[in-house]
Amino acid sequence: MSNSPVQAVRGMNDILPDEAGLWLWFEEVMRDWLGSYGYRNIRMPLLEPTALFKRAIGEVTDIVEKEMYSFEDSLNGDQLTLRPEGTASCVRAALQHNLLYNAPQRLWYAGPMFRHERPQKGRYRQFHQVGVEALGFAGPDIDAEQIVMCARLWRKLGLRDVALQINTLGDAAARQRHREKLIAYFEQHREALDADAQRRLHSNPLRILDSKNPAMQALVEGAPKLMDELEAEALAHFDAVQSILRRHDIAFKINPRLVRGLDYYNRTVFEWVTTRLGAQGTICAGGRFDGLIGQIGGKPAPACGFAMGIERLLALLQEDGMQSPPAAPDVYLAHQGETADVLAGTVAEALRDAGLKVVLHCGGGSFKAQMKKADSSGAACAVIIGDDEAAASAATLKPLRGGAQQLVALADLAQQIFCLKN
Repeated sequence: MSNSPVQAVRGMNDILPDEAGLWLWFEEVMRDWLGSYGYRNIRMPLLEPTALFKRAIGEVTDIVEKEMYSFEDSLNGDQLTLRPEGTASCVRAALQHNLLYNAPQRLWYAGPMFRHERPQKGRYRQFHQVGVEALGFAGPDIDAEQIVMCARLWRKLGLRDVALQINTLGDAAARQRHREKLIAYFEQHREALDADAQRRLHSNPLRILDSKNPAMQALVEGAPKLMDELEAEALAHFDAVQSILRRHDIAFKINPRLVRGLDYYNRTVFEWVTTRLGAQGTICAGGRFDGLIGQIGGKPAPACGFAMGIERLLALLQEDGMQSPPAAPDVYLAHQGETADVLAGTVAEALRDAGLKVVLHCGGGSFKAQMKKADSSGAACAVIIGDDEAAASAATLKPLRGGAQQLVALADLAQQIFCLKN
């Protein structure tokens, strides 16, 4: 067995303390934002039956065919998969626990997803998403609300250079007619299709429209348009979404090639994209998936949702110069002496009870060495307790960013620290 250090799995990254502060800040902003729209948190397992994703996402998709981490449970032979996305899990949980029995649900979740992809900037094998699902809502108002709420988050985060693309995939009958015309069209140009497009020609021809192969762009541009097949009801739904977005002054571009990579979408689909992350320019995407609840085994019900990649959002914020907020304590408590060492822990707990963040020095050492650590901690002040202070039921309060130190009675210590902070 090798004695070399064990490394993390490629494409699955550690988030170190200096970076985690930005994640914590974002999560706090996110929770406040979601709460302001009435969405409630739901938490699902990382592992699900493989059949859930095959049924929900579609067996002839890149995710199911190439990207899922799937394995057989050695105890009972069950086929299991690390979740590659959250919507299927969220819908499964809502059905399993009868959440839609009395009323529609606005739900959100956050956490890691897993796809076996080639790691690159903005695309990892373990990545983190915030997902938002509105289950049981049929009208265009919820489609538009979810887009409007994204725009609000971008404003709260101060993001720039983010653009909205929208499209409609219509309903099943229109998609079937479009599918037949696509197959006939691409069959006539089979020699121009790359290997991936040829593989998808009869199984999922809509995905050919999303090809990034430069050699196929002219062919794709000339393909039949789904918009030409839509019934009046689907068109009216899409028109209503656009009308609400205009009412909220949200700029958008209709992109007829926007099809999304998951089979369960219908009607409205959307993506928020940026030009500042190279090939991984989509930071948030979603749409309507009215067939999924029935597809998974529940009573058919409409639904709409989206997900955003946390790594990509934070990369944009860091490009704009945002740093992790400092995680410095309020107080570094230095102590030396037999009586002082006993008292220091009690004082630290009392200061925490008062609402202060306190680092209690551990490991001994001279006051000089402890004060070096106090200064490097970033704390606003040091509380120093030696045996003399302990005997007087007091502590020396020393500002670390300028100001004179003073002896303070322990009973008044928390109040004096708050005064110093303010």
